[in-house]
Amino acid sequence: MFFSIIIPLYNRPQEIDELLTTLTEQTYTQFEVLVIEDGSVNDAKDIVASYADKLDVHYFVKPNAGQGFARNFGFERAKGDYFIIFDSDCLIPEDYLEIVKNYLFEHQLDAYGGPDAAHETFTPVQKAISYAMTSPFTTGGIRGNKKHIGQFHPRSFNMGVSREVYEKVGGFILTRLGEDIEYSIRIHENGFKIGLIPAAKVFHKRRTSFSQFYKQLHFFGRARINIYKHFPSELKAVHFFPALFTVGTGFMLLCNVFYPPLAYICNFFFVLYFLLIFFHAWQVNKSIKIALLSVVASFIQLTAYGLGFIQDFFKRIIVKQS
Repeated sequence: MFFSIIIPLYNRPQEIDELLTTLTEQTYTQFEVLVIEDGSVNDAKDIVASYADKLDVHYFVKPNAGQGFARNFGFERAKGDYFIIFDSDCLIPEDYLEIVKNYLFEHQLDAYGGPDAAHETFTPVQKAISYAMTSPFTTGGIRGNKKHIGQFHPRSFNMGVSREVYEKVGGFILTRLGEDIEYSIRIHENGFKIGLIPAAKVFHKRRTSFSQFYKQLHFFGRARINIYKHFPSELKAVHFFPALFTVGTGFMLLCNVFYPPLAYICNFFFVLYFLLIFFHAWQVNKSIKIALLSVVASFIQLTAYGLGFIQDFFKRIIVKQS
């Protein structure tokens, strides 16, 4: 099997350098790499060129249109039997392609997704953010989890589709705001088999600061409403949890100011919930510092997603703005 690895890139030359380094270490070597520079000001042309003697790598530049359409640009030029999509902020374990190839031959998946994890070299903040996005006690637990809710929808930081899928379904019709979920729903609707490859993990750096993480999760909350506008049945009860948490947090603060008797009850459950997160994060990462940061990351994840969800729920569903 020949893989085409497609990586959209926007003003992140250092990230692509690190990602390409991990691809030079793959134990399975039947693959090409297509880097799609999506209108960057700070481009990675020279960095990508430095890998020409180590990888079958191709560098393209196009006007900025977002990551979904940058991937389509790569699909159109890919030579592989199977297209693999990575985000530029990922590091790929050396046996990743070997694992994917073996799994695809055994299970005959038309498309797949894989989980993400924190690398040992990540900063404490990055490890805390990774925990928040993968913990069973936050909404991140449904991403790349064996026990997902409803249909499994691969996420574009670690996703693969066969050439047959691309030829029948096409590429992304959204360039951002939930474009990967929308794409996987169309793949399902066309009768293709999608599955999770549990061992095909990547190390996803995500964001390096809590302020960046907040912006990203606010965007994710808005993206869920965008998916709803295309596929109303894909808005599940679990997707309302961050919004309910955000509203509940506001209610708790008001109670502390205006009605202390009720505040004691609210505060108790609030503290209990985050103590649960703290001790679980401590167990997972073996670090009190990361556990404390995981509490902060989990709070940011829930409130940022919740506010983005509420914002676009009001605008696009209540007010019916386009």
